[in-house]
Amino acid sequence: MTNDRVTEARRPLPAVDIPFHLAWRSSGVRAGAHRSHQAGAGGIFRDHVSLLDYPDPRRIDLRASYRDPSGALRVRRFEQKSAVTVYALVDVSGSMGVIGHTRKTELAADLVSVLSASARRTGDAFGLIACDVCVREELFQRATRSRAGETELAERLRNLKCNRRGTAGLVEAADLICGQRKVVVLISDFHMSADEVEEIFAALASHDVIAIHLRDSAEIEDLPRWGLLTLRDVESGRRRLVVMRPSLKSEWQRADDERRSAVRRIATSYGRAPFEITDRIDWDRLSAYFAGGGQ
Repeated sequence: MTNDRVTEARRPLPAVDIPFHLAWRSSGVRAGAHRSHQAGAGGIFRDHVSLLDYPDPRRIDLRASYRDPSGALRVRRFEQKSAVTVYALVDVSGSMGVIGHTRKTELAADLVSVLSASARRTGDAFGLIACDVCVREELFQRATRSRAGETELAERLRNLKCNRRGTAGLVEAADLICGQRKVVVLISDFHMSADEVEEIFAALASHDVIAIHLRDSAEIEDLPRWGLLTLRDVESGRRRLVVMRPSLKSEWQRADDERRSAVRRIATSYGRAPFEITDRIDWDRLSAYFAGGGQ
């Protein structure tokens, strides 16, 4: 639950690049910035093969051919860097619309804007899928290298009224991200049970999932120890009067800590630890997180 507060005016987005560092090799055939399984004319040296297997006489290595016991001509083969496909999968259920010290949909829209620009600058395709109880068609764009409609979608997400309860659409979205392995940036406040979080990650298990956990300190940390508060449930929107006391705040803090630990444990078990954002985005920390492979 959270009490209602007003967020500060939106600041302009910084000029920042988010580096997508992948621990796996792409299978894509389109040239890009990531290590791949494809062989090409340039890049990192990969291996030597027979001229018959790779008929490119320009790459003949005389020294390696001389050392070959069979006397075959050996050719240098290089690794071709490839592009990948990146999707932002955004939770827009009721809790994402609650306003405290921040507006979580605004943070999500800022992330989408910067991530999409960073992906396209390195030749990657970028798509957006926003979900609550189902996939929101007005906020669905298949991955593309075109910037057409990108600003409009980000603004639509920024101004969205999140008033639907449930996150089943995040599981449903896995069917829309099928095929070769992709990078999926999952943006959510994870106000859901551990079983629901597990179901979402299991549905996306064939992809490289990067979890961005949005938090608002007004929901737990900044609640007073004593007082009479009108609070609103972050998912259902229902209001109730609560007599706040230290024992109740401690109980809510423990529940929040357990939920954060569950998200971290589940996300890490599928490959990457989540990145937490509380109230505002530290772009330097976020860049370092992506550059370090999410570790």
